[in-house]
Amino acid sequence: MGAKFAKWRAVIKIGKDMPSEACISVNSHALARYASICQEQGLVPIIEPEVLMDGNHSADRCFEVTGKILDATYSECMIQGVYLPGTLLKPNMIIQGKNSDNKISREEVAEKTVECLSLHVPKEVPGIVFLSGGQSDEDATAHLNLMNKISKNLPWELSYSYGRGLQAESLIIWGKQNEFSDKKSQEAFAHRAEMNSLARSGKAPI
Repeated sequence: MGAKFAKWRAVIKIGKDMPSEACISVNSHALARYASICQEQGLVPIIEPEVLMDGNHSADRCFEVTGKILDATYSECMIQGVYLPGTLLKPNMIIQGKNSDNKISREEVAEKTVECLSLHVPKEVPGIVFLSGGQSDEDATAHLNLMNKISKNLPWELSYSYGRGLQAESLIIWGKQNEFSDKKSQEAFAHRAEMNSLARSGKAPI
C-alpha cells in the first residue's frame, strides 16, 4: 500500500525489581523479530525500546536500564539476521523519573544520552530518531539541540520522531475553541516543527 517504514514499541518500566530479565529478553526478541519481518517485506523497521519516565528513579538508573535493553535488542538483531544499516532506532533520552527529586540539567541529559548511545548502539545503525516520551515540548527540542551542538563525528544521525513534543502546545491552543484557536494552533505547530528541524543541526534558538 506504499508504506516505507513501520514501527514497533516495547515499553520498559523501571521500578522495584523492574525490569525483570524476562521482560528484557522477551521484548528484545520481539523487537528483533519484528525488524526481521519488516525487512523481509521491504520495509524499514523503526525499533523502539522505550524506557518510561514514570517513577522516581535516577538518571543513572535510566542509563543502566537503557544500556541493558539496547544491548539485548542488538544481540537479538544479530541472531535473527537483521540488516542494521536498514533500520532506525527510536529510543528514550537519559532522564530521571518524573517523580525523582534529583533532576539533572538539560546539558547533562544531552551528555548522558550521547554517552549511553555511544556505548550501546552499533555504528552500522544510520539514524537515531528520539521519542519525546513525557518531556515538555521545549525540553525535547532543547535536549536534541544540545546533543547535536556538543557532539561531533557521531556514527549516526540524531533526529526526532516526536508526537507530544510537536503537538502539545498546538493541542492546548486548539482545545480552547475560540475564533483565534485554529490559526494560533497551526502557528504553534509550525513553530515547534521549525525549532526541531533546527535542533537536528544544533541551531535551534529554543
